[in-house]
Amino acid sequence: MSRPRIITKIVESKWQGEGRGARVRRSIGRQELRNLDPFLMLDEFAGNGAEGAGFPDHPHRGFETVSYLLEGHFIHEDFTGRKGFLYPGDLQWMTAGRGIMHSEMPGNEPTRGLQLWVNLKSTDKMVEPEYQELVSNDIPIAEKNGVKVKVIAGESFGVKSEVRTRTPTYYLDFELAENSEETVQEVPEGWTTFVYVLEGKVDFSGKTVKAHHTAVFGGGDCIKFSNADTGTSRFVMISGEPIGEPIVQHGPFVMNTEEEIEQAITDYQRGQNGFEKVRTWRSDHGNK
Repeated sequence: MSRPRIITKIVESKWQGEGRGARVRRSIGRQELRNLDPFLMLDEFAGNGAEGAGFPDHPHRGFETVSYLLEGHFIHEDFTGRKGFLYPGDLQWMTAGRGIMHSEMPGNEPTRGLQLWVNLKSTDKMVEPEYQELVSNDIPIAEKNGVKVKVIAGESFGVKSEVRTRTPTYYLDFELAENSEETVQEVPEGWTTFVYVLEGKVDFSGKTVKAHHTAVFGGGDCIKFSNADTGTSRFVMISGEPIGEPIVQHGPFVMNTEEEIEQAITDYQRGQNGFEKVRTWRSDHGNK
């Protein structure tokens, strides 16, 4: 017997400034939705880089960033010399591990996307940085009864993603046609699960969630949903296995103890233990 999950909290995300002249709607990571283990942050970001707005050179340690572009294009650079572009539907799953310094800058046209921060267990926090990058056409899609889903991570409708997740994670982008049928998505028991509605309105077992709202679910092994709008609705479902370890965060550093945070700050300031290239590297687009 399936046990559909019930919504326990709904929170609206409103625009706020972030980075250098950029705007985000913060979901996970705001006061009401802190450290939803294993997730640290989810932002819907928007803007363009015409006036230098974006997310210029900044460091990370101890977790992963997942960038998923919805509109426009995005320019990514890091201190290893890596440089790339994301276009609508493209994905970058970056394991910051022991240290990365990068910039993320929108193109000149209107740009919109999502960035998720996924925590790493203590044994993975100091791994070497790693990337998984997929263009839109490489992300598998499944369709059923008027529901289309891009399987970014995990599994849906029998379709599996090839993305490797150090912290076991589902990341599914659902698009619901106006007359689509009620749908059931299985979710592993005990995993932290939430949705963020991008467009329209969606009904989850009797509770309606509007665009730019986050809904957090209680226990169960699936979610049931249907379109509650007169047009197309769209949402992402994100679910992950809790790590269950202490979380100590200082801006872009996320570790398990205060001592480890102090060490991360010292390493960054001194350019050591993974941050050696910080001393000499400057991005092209982040410093315009």
